[in-house]
Amino acid sequence: MLGAGVCAALVLLAILVSTQGAGPQAQVVALLPWLTVSPRPATPTRRPTATPSPTPSPTITQTPTNTLTPTPSSSPTVTPTNSQTPTPTHTPLWPSPVAATWVPATPSALTYPTLADFWTGRAVWRLELANVGLPIGESETLIGPDGQLWSYLHASTDSRGIHDQFGAYVPFPGCVTLWLSQDRGRSFHLFNPHCLIACRDFPCADGPDDIDVQQYPRVARSDSGTWVMVYEWRGQEYLRTSVDGLNWSFSQYVPGTGVWHLTDGPCASYQLIGSRPFSPPGSYDYNCLSGAPPGLYVAGEQMWVFVGMGQSPGHMGCYTGLVSDGAKGLRPCSANPLFTGADSYGPLNATGPAANPFFDFQTISAADVIKVGDRYYMTYEGVRGPDAGAAGDIQFNLGFARSVGPQIDGAWEKYPGNPVLGDVPGNVGLGHADLLVLDGVTYLYTATSDQTRGRYVLKWK
Repeated sequence: MLGAGVCAALVLLAILVSTQGAGPQAQVVALLPWLTVSPRPATPTRRPTATPSPTPSPTITQTPTNTLTPTPSSSPTVTPTNSQTPTPTHTPLWPSPVAATWVPATPSALTYPTLADFWTGRAVWRLELANVGLPIGESETLIGPDGQLWSYLHASTDSRGIHDQFGAYVPFPGCVTLWLSQDRGRSFHLFNPHCLIACRDFPCADGPDDIDVQQYPRVARSDSGTWVMVYEWRGQEYLRTSVDGLNWSFSQYVPGTGVWHLTDGPCASYQLIGSRPFSPPGSYDYNCLSGAPPGLYVAGEQMWVFVGMGQSPGHMGCYTGLVSDGAKGLRPCSANPLFTGADSYGPLNATGPAANPFFDFQTISAADVIKVGDRYYMTYEGVRGPDAGAAGDIQFNLGFARSVGPQIDGAWEKYPGNPVLGDVPGNVGLGHADLLVLDGVTYLYTATSDQTRGRYVLKWK
């Protein structure tokens, strides 16, 4: 998500970004409430109907090109309503990938540990690769339809030289980009140095296209083959669908997500924003939160969107519905909140191991969920908050949780050894983890420094 020299910006923007504006709810979003950002337009601004569109690259497996040349198109611009199920954009930006299946590794006589073994203390995470070429941020890696590994991340012009489909500047934190691996996830290269998701019209616009903040994408596929993506746009969650993982529908707002004042509407006790020490002025401009970096899990045709709820203490919650119903069909999970962070900030001067029990006090978000046996396992980011003299949140780390029983919409419990992979404060991006099981081996992609993203592998003790 960023290169050298912009790490301070990530510290300020990656966890919470605030705004005021209009959406399906009277709230709009916040993550750093003392920043001022523009509101999302209530309806898209009409643009010229003659829309330049880039010439597509020949195949998904080729080395990415450095340029994307616009060519005229006479296709009319169609503006969908929020009440409709997302539909693919009418003019595909990219050619569909050549279908291929994942080629399994040569069978081994070894048995590999799972997250169930990690939970019981029989396995540990070992750093395998310190840098796999992915930008800092949050990756979502899965097997693509061409038999390669695909990883979705957000990036900007400043962080990785990304431009929109018409060649325009993309502000930090940026838009969704796609990264490919032909060596089973050991290294990744950029598919194309342009935003992956097509804009509705020319030029790309803030709000209708989310081009400035398609942040922390999570991606999954249903049994019917529909691809689903959720991401954060200034604290609110937005959903898109695709038939091939490349060409995506117009975005739909996930009802109930964002931040808001109690004067705009009530919220549950676990959505309330409480106080914490060392917070900059203006940190309590909003009273309620249900959003921030999302998580996504799809089983069959049912999907669950995981979001952070409330602050100080933070909670993990979810929304669920059918993929075919889109964002409008999502409803709060019956078991909300699934679990809660630490109940206090802890000793004000605590750092390192002394601060670990309080690492997830302020905010819980960025869930990544997989199923092992009859339980669901999750990584998440915990944020303790700022410390004395800090301009923003700097105390991040990685936690694990699992469902108490076989129900994803039920009670969860936190891993007793949290936080994982180090003490508070952890590297920026450490909590934005990405779980992947390949040929029986469990991998975890996460930040290995403030400028690199690497891979851990689960090993027997």
